[in-house]
Amino acid sequence: MTEKNKTLFQGRIISLDIEQVELPNGVLCDMEIVRHPGGAAVVAIDEEQRVCLLKQYRHASKAWIWELPAGKIDNNEEPRMTAQRELQEEAGRKAAQWQSLGHMISSPGVFTEIVHCYLATELSVCDTDHETEELIEIHWILFEEALESALDNRISDAKTVIGLCRAQAFLSKYKNCQTYEIK
Repeated sequence: MTEKNKTLFQGRIISLDIEQVELPNGVLCDMEIVRHPGGAAVVAIDEEQRVCLLKQYRHASKAWIWELPAGKIDNNEEPRMTAQRELQEEAGRKAAQWQSLGHMISSPGVFTEIVHCYLATELSVCDTDHETEELIEIHWILFEEALESALDNRISDAKTVIGLCRAQAFLSKYKNCQTYEIK
C-alpha cells in the first residue's frame, strides 16, 4: 500500500519516484521506483530458420549488445502493436503470423518495466526506420546458433535470452507437426 509518492525526476521515457509504502508484513519504508511504460521484443524467424538479431550500441553499457528487435510501448498502444512497429522500424520486416511468448519483468526491485515477447514468422521485407540515436547493425543468424549464444553468455541481454529460450520451447512443441497456429 502506497502512503506517499514524490517524483524526483521526469524524463521523456522514465520517471524516478520515492514512495513510502507499507509492506505486507506491516513495515513502512521508502522505495525508489523507476517508472517505464513497458516494451515488446520480437523473435523473428525467417523461412531459412534464421533469427533477426541486432547488434546495437548501448551507451549505458558502453558496449555493442546483441538484442532482439524491441522497443518501448508508445501512447498506451497494445504490446503486439509495439512489437509489429519495432520489427518494421528496426529490422525492415513484417510478419503474417504472431505468437505471444509471455512477458518478463526486467528488474522488479526497482523498475515497473514489463517486456512482452513475441514470435514472428512468415516474414516479408519492408523499409526500416531507425531513430537518429539508434546505432544498429541487422544480422540474420541461424536460430540454433543464436540460442547457443544465449545459453553460453555470448548474448547477455535478458529479453533476448528469454525470448530465444521461450521461442525454442514453443517451437519444440510443434517440431513434428507440419504447421502450427500462431495467434
